Amino acid sequence: MSPEEGVWPEALDYDPNTRILHVRFEGGETFALPAEYLRVESPSAEVQGHSPSQKQTLGGKAGVGIGKIEPVGNYAVRLVFDDRHDTGIYSWRILHELGREQEARWARYLDALKAKGLSREG
Repeated sequence: MSPEEGVWPEALDYDPNTRILHVRFEGGETFALPAEYLRVESPSAEVQGHSPSQKQTLGGKAGVGIGKIEPVGNYAVRLVFDDRHDTGIYSWRILHELGREQEARWARYLDALKAKGLSREG
């Protein structure tokens, strides 16, 4: 079991055709996480900033894919996106949160895009 709140992945599979990362956790929870969603919610400082008020709203990421998935110890993966973003470390806990909160986070993202006059398409 992972020391981080007991979340441990059993499977992590990326489908480049749909650009969806499928994650299955112990206990049976499964999530289908689009690359675009993972990119705009990247845990990197470049996206999240150093405080909630510094979070960046990224437009133009609808077509982004994941080029590489690199293990980071036994607690996380680094996702290398085809737009060259590679600084986010996705711990198992973060992937689990992104899965559980996907609907609400995605709605907030779409609202932020609209408020800033940005588009998913760029």
